[in-house]
Amino acid sequence: MGAIRVLQVFTIMNRGGAESMIMNYYRKIDKDKIQFDFLVHRKEKAAFDEEIEGLGGKIYRFDPINPLFPGDYYQKLRLFFKEHKEYDIVHSHLNTFSCFPLKIAKEFDIPCRIAHAHIAIDDVSFMSLFSNKESKKETFKKLIKLQLKKKVKKDATHLFSCGDKAGRWLFGDSTSFITMNNAIDTEKFAHNSTVANKYKEDFNLKNRLVIGHVGRFASQKNHAFLLKIFSALLNEKPDCDLVMIGDGPLRKVMEKEAENLGIKNNVHFLGVRADVPELFQMFDVFVFPSFYEGLPVTLIEAQAAGIKVFASDSITTEVSLTDDIEFLSIDKPAEYWAGKIIETDASKKNNNTEKIVKGDYDIVSNTKKIHEFYKEQVRR
Repeated sequence: MGAIRVLQVFTIMNRGGAESMIMNYYRKIDKDKIQFDFLVHRKEKAAFDEEIEGLGGKIYRFDPINPLFPGDYYQKLRLFFKEHKEYDIVHSHLNTFSCFPLKIAKEFDIPCRIAHAHIAIDDVSFMSLFSNKESKKETFKKLIKLQLKKKVKKDATHLFSCGDKAGRWLFGDSTSFITMNNAIDTEKFAHNSTVANKYKEDFNLKNRLVIGHVGRFASQKNHAFLLKIFSALLNEKPDCDLVMIGDGPLRKVMEKEAENLGIKNNVHFLGVRADVPELFQMFDVFVFPSFYEGLPVTLIEAQAAGIKVFASDSITTEVSLTDDIEFLSIDKPAEYWAGKIIETDASKKNNNTEKIVKGDYDIVSNTKKIHEFYKEQVRR
């Protein structure tokens, strides 16, 4: 018997939190026994595609799902499952949109159908369309997701989540689910002063306080507030720089905002990078003021690197594994956040490897668990 093939369902395999998490598992899993293939919903090539194919995985590309008119999508997915009978496990990471692929997977009697929660969105009402906190488009998308989440459990055989908050948000407080930790390769992120010095030198940031951020440029991440925090910090401490890793629809908007604030010479937009573990080494402080999250893997990575972290208090405290993280309210002014950064001693970086492993966020032990889970489903 060949390897068990698991169909992982994503929007696109770029370097987002859920995508990075599943790649951490994919790299470590025994591919003679279990192989991942990917069903994605964008036609363009993504950051992880080449690596996936190098590891033996197949990538199937669909158009984006139209949640209001999913008929075409259903038809194409039915044709797909008629042709591909090798999948006993479909593992969907589309959050509320998981209801669409899992509905058709159930039609084809695929025995293991996993809905995986990766995010917890603040509840919104129709009246939110008239507030200025987020764009009307973003609020409308949230309203659709809040309707769809009622359907997610219907066709799933197993419910997974990155943590307690995300699971309770998607599946309901009274529903039990399996936690699949956003585990990382801890050794890759452990503080390394040699790498830190080299990267600071390469980026001409020696003797500078480097503020780091990793995240997709989307409204959820609250980058506009991050830039305000950095602007307030720069007013008090001119020898600092902000390094932002990632890409997305709002990147150009944020580049313009940095220019408008008069801080563009101190803000470095690095785009999507393959050397994220090394870049973490040169960060002194990590700032993450998101409106909402599930359980962000970047905050595990930052703590593994021994960096001082300031994160929004809307994020679950499950992510707090060390003494290096502090949660602040995004209702506080940017100057308050800047003051907290100034007060912290960022010169000493702790070796937090043991704490990450003890917190059960190391990839080695977590891969063994998911390996056994997949095997057990096929045995049944």
